[in-house]
Amino acid sequence: MCGIAGILNISSDKPVKQEVLERMIFPVTHRGPDGFGFYVGKDVGLAHARLSIIDLEGGWQPIHNEDKTLWVIFNGEIFNYLELRKELEERGHRFYTNSDTEVIVHLYEEKKEKCLDELNGQFAIALYDTREKILFLARDRMGIRPLFYTMYKGSLYFSSEIKSLFAGNPSIPRELNPEVLKEIFTFWMPGGSETVFQGISQLEPGHWARVSVNGGIHIQEYWDIPFAASHVDSGKKEEEYAEQLRDLLIDSVRLRLRADVPVGAYLSGGLDSSVITSLIHHYTDNPLKTFSVTFSDKVYDEQAEQQEMVDYLTTDHHAEHCTYEKIGQAFPEVIWHTETPVLRTAPTPLYLLSSLVQRNKYKVVLTGEGADEILGGYDIFKEAKIRAFIKKNIDSEIRPLLLKRLYPYLALSPTKSAEYSRKFFNTDADVNELFYAHQPRWQTTGRTAVFFSENLKERDSAAGIRKLEKRFAEKLDGCDFFSRAQYVESKLLLGNYLLCSQGDRMAMAHSVEGRFPFLDHRVVEFACTIPPHLRMKVLNEKNILKKSMADILPASIVKRKKQPYMAPDILSFFGGKEPDYIDYYLSPAMVKEAGFFNPKAVSRLMSKCRKKSRQGFRENMAFVGMLSTQIVYDKFVRNFQVVQPEKLDNIKIIS
Repeated sequence: MCGIAGILNISSDKPVKQEVLERMIFPVTHRGPDGFGFYVGKDVGLAHARLSIIDLEGGWQPIHNEDKTLWVIFNGEIFNYLELRKELEERGHRFYTNSDTEVIVHLYEEKKEKCLDELNGQFAIALYDTREKILFLARDRMGIRPLFYTMYKGSLYFSSEIKSLFAGNPSIPRELNPEVLKEIFTFWMPGGSETVFQGISQLEPGHWARVSVNGGIHIQEYWDIPFAASHVDSGKKEEEYAEQLRDLLIDSVRLRLRADVPVGAYLSGGLDSSVITSLIHHYTDNPLKTFSVTFSDKVYDEQAEQQEMVDYLTTDHHAEHCTYEKIGQAFPEVIWHTETPVLRTAPTPLYLLSSLVQRNKYKVVLTGEGADEILGGYDIFKEAKIRAFIKKNIDSEIRPLLLKRLYPYLALSPTKSAEYSRKFFNTDADVNELFYAHQPRWQTTGRTAVFFSENLKERDSAAGIRKLEKRFAEKLDGCDFFSRAQYVESKLLLGNYLLCSQGDRMAMAHSVEGRFPFLDHRVVEFACTIPPHLRMKVLNEKNILKKSMADILPASIVKRKKQPYMAPDILSFFGGKEPDYIDYYLSPAMVKEAGFFNPKAVSRLMSKCRKKSRQGFRENMAFVGMLSTQIVYDKFVRNFQVVQPEKLDNIKIIS
């Protein structure tokens, strides 16, 4: 794992300077504190901050091919690099390191962009071809590792994090995009390749880009989650699906334990992380050190379940205990790393957790992220099944009672009243609508618009939905409603929020690499072949996963009602000692200056929170969203500053 950054001059004749590359790479030293590598050519500059995990001595980047015509920097891991290296050596390629990175240049020599089809990994790649003067950028299939870029005055700037772009060229405009901000306050995240900053884009998951000197930029998708074919039933029995899933997960875990440093695991107490830790315990000889978050607020705490798994597997376990005050105090630093507004405080405990991992001198952890999206685990999928069941007999008085089985873990559940539930979940909606499953959630989140400034309210509220329709309509044509829901959740919540704001950014803030066995593309592709009625059998979520792992987990973990990972929101700021910064970021003057929210509405909400810190959905999302937006505005627009060192240590200039 690392941080990467670089520049390609397209129509600019300004030479690339190493001091600019140093300015770009310094803000992401948390991603790679073990050393820095640079390559400077006539039209291109590549910079790399290294977190050494494989080939600790020889794996410095940039890495080149035999004749030094191809140069690569790379953030991530290629898990099947040993197998690929063997095949490449048999075909005559010569290697000068033992790193996984070098596999990329030799595969690209043979197959150009088709090399991505061979890689089992999580990656952001930047490769420069000196002969063709082409910069090749690529991102892994599921979007585990980030890659941002912008075009400015004839040059393309790219990096693992947006702050590097701004540090590299202070003239690049730093403005928030109101349209994307509205998307975040509806979907929880941007709906596509745009970011909350005007003119800054992300390369989307499963895409590559080819940028040529004196030419343009061509972007193409090379892989997508194949839910579109999921309606084809192979006729397999549940036991066959379970056995095949188990075999794939065992191999995925084994591959992700490859490292020249110790590898630990996150253990939340839920099914998914318990599966991963149990697979490590039963099918590998890897020493098992586990890490978890506990909460002083019992509504969110899963310590008892965590301890059950710790006792069952006899792991060397360490926990980060989160109080309201710890979450509240860390929140501004968390937003510096997310680089985008968030509607929940949930990333913050994970930021604190990665600090615990770092203090234990671990660089790599396996996590259970992704299982809910690909195997049918979320209540939003259960909710869609119940709504569709009610729709078949809309006059039934009994069927709506099923809604009461949803969200038992919420203090303020929308299912307390049957009549309110029917309205909240819009049980009259057409099952064939493109975003059938997501409508209730988006409508709920969209109610935060009452806090917007008049300028933001006047902007087209339906623009974000139309963008998603254009993006997804063709891909989801012919899909059943359950598979559509999984696809949208995987592309939006997982790809544009969980893997970045809660995943990559929170772990890498403390130089920790997360690895995700459920997101091995072979596992994802297989999961899409499981018929929807078997992914969630009646209302039993992740049915096939439970069947495949029942004999290596405690029965109580398998049968436990799902409790999604959550953290206290408004309570983190007003449930204990109020952080000093609240009045600064949410002062009427600062709110008015930023121009996104109504200062009077913000002040009224703050008064409510100070009187009663346990609020409803809308208030929690609105408060966290407004506070994080104001922090982004202050840290990146109003007062952007990266303190540069006089000199970077441990530098290698490779030529």
